[in-house]
Amino acid sequence: MFAVIKTGGKQYRVAANDVITVATLEGEAGAAVTFGDVLLFTDGDATQVGTPLLSGIGVTGEIVQHGRTRKVIAFKKRRRQNSRRRRGHRQDFTVVRITEISAGGKTSKAEPRKTRKAEPAAESAPAAAE
Repeated sequence: MFAVIKTGGKQYRVAANDVITVATLEGEAGAAVTFGDVLLFTDGDATQVGTPLLSGIGVTGEIVQHGRTRKVIAFKKRRRQNSRRRRGHRQDFTVVRITEISAGGKTSKAEPRKTRKAEPAAESAPAAAE
């Protein structure tokens, strides 16, 4: 089961438990976010295509973190004019983990993440006494 959603002027193909990077969204890390602009939905058997959007289908996610990309440098130079301009830009982004896709009575939920527990250090077998 997957869907195609639109956010920040771009389209993303998402399924339950996917992690995507999108343009900045409001909210703190751990907050739930709902994407209402669903363009396409398929559950394996049937596919629904919106004209342009589908109604009754919701995609829910959880904000993992906010961040900024690497700096991009824009450099302009006019030769023989002693004219140079240097400008940098860093784009903000939000990382979202898709938790649920719901359509009518069908729901596809992400399974809870398994946390690693510290395993006790394996004790080495005592050396044979000679």
